Amino acid sequence: MRQTQTQAYKQEQEQEQAQAQRQVLADLRRRFQAARQRTDRLFDWVDASAYTQAGIPLRHPVVFYHGHFDAFLFNTVFKRVLKQASFHPAFDDLFERGIDPASLADADVHARSDWPDRATVAAYKTEVWQHLEALFDRLLVDDGALVASARLPLLQQALWMAYEHELMHQETLLYIIHQFPHAHKRPPESYTLPVAGPVPDVTFQPVPAGLAMLGAEPGDFPFVWDNEQWATAVAVEAFSMQTHPVTHAEFLDFVTAGGYQTPSLWSESAWAWVQTAGVEGQPKTHPHQWFQAADGTWQLRSLFEDLPLPLSWPVYVTHAEAEAYCRFVGRRLPTEAEWHRAAYGDHADWRYPGGAVSPEAVGGGGHLNFTGWTPVPVGSAEQPANPYGLKDMHGNGWAWTATPFAPLPGFEPSPLYEPYSQDFFDGAHYVVCGGSPFTDAQLTRRSFRNWFYWHYPYTYTGFRTVQ
Repeated sequence: MRQTQTQAYKQEQEQEQAQAQRQVLADLRRRFQAARQRTDRLFDWVDASAYTQAGIPLRHPVVFYHGHFDAFLFNTVFKRVLKQASFHPAFDDLFERGIDPASLADADVHARSDWPDRATVAAYKTEVWQHLEALFDRLLVDDGALVASARLPLLQQALWMAYEHELMHQETLLYIIHQFPHAHKRPPESYTLPVAGPVPDVTFQPVPAGLAMLGAEPGDFPFVWDNEQWATAVAVEAFSMQTHPVTHAEFLDFVTAGGYQTPSLWSESAWAWVQTAGVEGQPKTHPHQWFQAADGTWQLRSLFEDLPLPLSWPVYVTHAEAEAYCRFVGRRLPTEAEWHRAAYGDHADWRYPGGAVSPEAVGGGGHLNFTGWTPVPVGSAEQPANPYGLKDMHGNGWAWTATPFAPLPGFEPSPLYEPYSQDFFDGAHYVVCGGSPFTDAQLTRRSFRNWFYWHYPYTYTGFRTVQ
């Protein structure tokens, strides 16, 4: 009798565990579907004439990204984990991985003219998506053999990886689309004329000494990338951080004072870049999205239209430009640990901005998660709670740090995607924190780490100074 009761209890526990697993998987399926709806809308903005064009010379054309999301999904989930045979190996290889070259010469190595047409890529995408839906049906509806199998943990990690990969590349796609002439884009119905606002005074908030926690503890989140492994506490001395990100108005002072013509403000490699990174290889004189109208006034090339330079918006620049500005004003960039100390203070229990318990709970806190199609005046968006009164720590633009992208203690390359992080531990990529208007709230977890090349000018990345 006792054995029968024990067996019944064990079966009940297994059923409850399987049901909990199915709920997790059902939630992940919903996330995939919502992400794909957004992805499809973004691609719909691109005019057919731009489909095989590269908005950015250092990146593949739009057609690559159209196939890349699904090739990554199929290669990661179905080929690596489930060991399924490919139905289109040529596309699995063609769309497998993007490029991050340091120069146009490096980018030319990857140039090609034989990209497939949109209908062919769409057919490939449809079949991959059918594989994904069939997999979820099997996981959620069938007899549960796969749910109970030893492969499930790795399969779940692969699904999460493919999901977050799509979220990250939605932002990549947008800053590529941003570079196309406006005639090649169709703004969404939700697009409204951007608003200006008053330029705030430059003020600073004291951040007391204490610990900053980088990375995640095992089990903190359903999924983390290999560079988030594992949690490490860093002691941070007291400092003061600028209340708002640096605005266009502040950076305009640097431009008009001759900052781009002053070698002492730049490192040797950055000064060499300044001399050749402008139009047609001429010296660079301003941030990438700025230009001067015929009357000499400064303008901003926004995503869907050109605007008089919005002085209250955060400026988006390269790491080299941010460092030069810091030297100009006698301040510096924060380290990754200082940024985390400023964002979270002593709240070691905060998993998401302001203590939110999930990405959904982040809500409208901060100008992120595609709540608008341009930046907004600094400090004007609804803000997650910040222990030191700092504004726009999450949203309205990524924030450069002084920290080169490097592994945390305990790092091991992911067996699902070994090159993801370690290929960029090269001293030329720097950690950025926070998020932009086009960063999904899923990627605002405390441990998430992002990085860009020090002279890559296209991203939605600004900065603030510390002293």
